[in-house]
Amino acid sequence: MLSPKPWRVEAVIQLVAGAFACLCLGVVAAGLLQKAGVAGFRTADSFGGVLVATLSFQGVAWVLILIFLRQHGVCWRDAFGLRNGNLKKSLLLAVGVLALALPVVLGLEHLSMLALSKLGWPPADQRAVELFVRARSGWQRAYFALFAVVLVPVAEEFIFRGALYPFFKQLGWPRLSLVGVSLLFALIHLSAPAFVPLFVLALAFTWLYEKTDCLLAPVVAHSLFNLANLVFLFLQSR
Repeated sequence: MLSPKPWRVEAVIQLVAGAFACLCLGVVAAGLLQKAGVAGFRTADSFGGVLVATLSFQGVAWVLILIFLRQHGVCWRDAFGLRNGNLKKSLLLAVGVLALALPVVLGLEHLSMLALSKLGWPPADQRAVELFVRARSGWQRAYFALFAVVLVPVAEEFIFRGALYPFFKQLGWPRLSLVGVSLLFALIHLSAPAFVPLFVLALAFTWLYEKTDCLLAPVVAHSLFNLANLVFLFLQSR
């Protein structure tokens, strides 16, 4: 059972608004640098633009999370459940949930791609997927791996599962919080074929958080999910 969280309204708004505002600023900055012809930003796929775009949301989110926790006097160990008495069981459950969810999510993605193709809407890969496949050097792929396996799970799980979900649930809207936050999680990835699979995955991660009261559990499940996708992509590219 998920324990009550002391999140204040203004702090949650600042966290979410700050993350998305920095994302917009990062996209604008990358676009201006590209138009100026700055080395590393000359095309949309240049590594400089990718670096700014990724760090402007997930990277900045790490800083915003620390500020958010300080506002509430909560240390990061307590926020992520590292002092949870059932930590080992929670992490084992995370692995089990992912093992069950992964084939379901991949199957739903395949069905979504087939359905979109039949509707005359050729599905495109997520931007991050395209960039990883097109990466020309090992260190670029290493950065994408670090980004996907470490930066993304911590940032996204704290914002969506750690902050937004309990905040809206404690307002008296548990079902709306479950569905609404999961929909928002799927929407921000801007991928039509991945929308339904990511929505289902978000529901699974939320259930995991509810069951364990340990945010590290969905973080680990998210990290392993991204790692599995990177392995599939690497094998395909080879």
